[in-house]
Amino acid sequence: FSSLPSDMRFHIIIAAVFWCGFVDSRKIRGISSSYKRFYRERKSFLCIDGSKIIPFEQVNDDYCDCEDGSDEPGTSACPRGRFYCTNLGFRPHYIPSSRVNDGICDCCDASDEYNSHAHCQNTCWNLGQRERAYVEGQMRTLDEGLRVKQQLIEEGVLLWREKQAQLRELQQVAEDLQIKLEEHRRKKHEADRLKEQTLKALEAGDSGKCHSALNLVFQLLDSNKDGSITVDELQAKVALIHDEERVLSEDEAVALLGGGHQIDLTKFQHTLWDTLTKGDGVKVSSIILHFSANWEATNLKKVEEAYDTVNMEISDLRKKLAIDYGPDWEFLFLNGQCYKLKVYEYTYTLCPFNQVTQKNTAGTEVSLGKWGMWVGTPKNQYSQMVYENGEPCWQGGSRSATVTLTCGTETALRSVKEPSKCQYIMDFQTPVACQPVLKQRGIHSEL
Repeated sequence: FSSLPSDMRFHIIIAAVFWCGFVDSRKIRGISSSYKRFYRERKSFLCIDGSKIIPFEQVNDDYCDCEDGSDEPGTSACPRGRFYCTNLGFRPHYIPSSRVNDGICDCCDASDEYNSHAHCQNTCWNLGQRERAYVEGQMRTLDEGLRVKQQLIEEGVLLWREKQAQLRELQQVAEDLQIKLEEHRRKKHEADRLKEQTLKALEAGDSGKCHSALNLVFQLLDSNKDGSITVDELQAKVALIHDEERVLSEDEAVALLGGGHQIDLTKFQHTLWDTLTKGDGVKVSSIILHFSANWEATNLKKVEEAYDTVNMEISDLRKKLAIDYGPDWEFLFLNGQCYKLKVYEYTYTLCPFNQVTQKNTAGTEVSLGKWGMWVGTPKNQYSQMVYENGEPCWQGGSRSATVTLTCGTETALRSVKEPSKCQYIMDFQTPVACQPVLKQRGIHSEL
């Protein structure tokens, strides 16, 4: 090259400079690396939609030739055009080509304002740093949430087994009470019959019937069937007619037993029985056997109440166990819990699998809905709950609430909004909403 004449060297240098300038001027802006194959310099350019072939010189010449705008990726000439922001260090994205060189910085790398008076700074690195920090924080939250979720799953399994065992125990108690119930009903029926027979015999004065009545009354008073009547047994079934609610005192019971603390059938006939069947008008009117009619009725009522209570507990437990708590019962721990959040003048309370309420500063509470069902997406069924049939809204219809579950290290009600009248949406954060796979938001750098 140095051996060439000086004038020839000058022309070659000018040609080289001209060629370099030509190549630089033909640099295609606004395309991603995956589309570069369509923009290799050649004699012609095929619109990407295949609709037209144009000379390659017409690419990015600020005139729209292709219907899809593919010939002008770096200018604002085409209404349907798109400009690709490379955004090295941050997330690349497309912007409408109408925003190219409009004086507003849309790409963080300032590539959209290459020919305007806007003074854009490249902020991609700072944006990328913030986003990477955010994603790292999300991943740490996810890791911690999944750790807590595993604990809650283990607790859920144990709690589920515990409630199943509790249900079996209650069912056994109900069966035992059913047997006792039938026994006490039989005893009450027998006591009513014996009371009627005894009173008739006493009123008729029939000696034969009175002797039979004597045996019947003795059997009624002998609660433990040991062949004797004690002070305790007498106090349990005998009352004064003028004060039937008062239990006999020990002294009164001893007096009725002839001064002793225990009598057999023979002594009974000559002590208490004589008191009941002989004497003047005080005979039955001064002292009355509680017989066992009232006593057995009281016992029967107690057993019936216990039986009803146990059956209510069984019904309530069955309803709780019928709820879908997730494939590993991970949501079971939420049952019986309530979470509150104050928003302006209202306090919202979410009780999972039960109800949602709203209370104002005056203390008036309104139901926003009762537990309905899971309404999440097919991929994540347990991402949303719906609570329906709350109190009527003044515009008609009933209030309802949709609760979205999000991943977090703690369980708490995070936000409540009312986008439309009497329709509420809530953000409920809990570790059990964390999924093992979290798709990280893309942070790409195209080189």
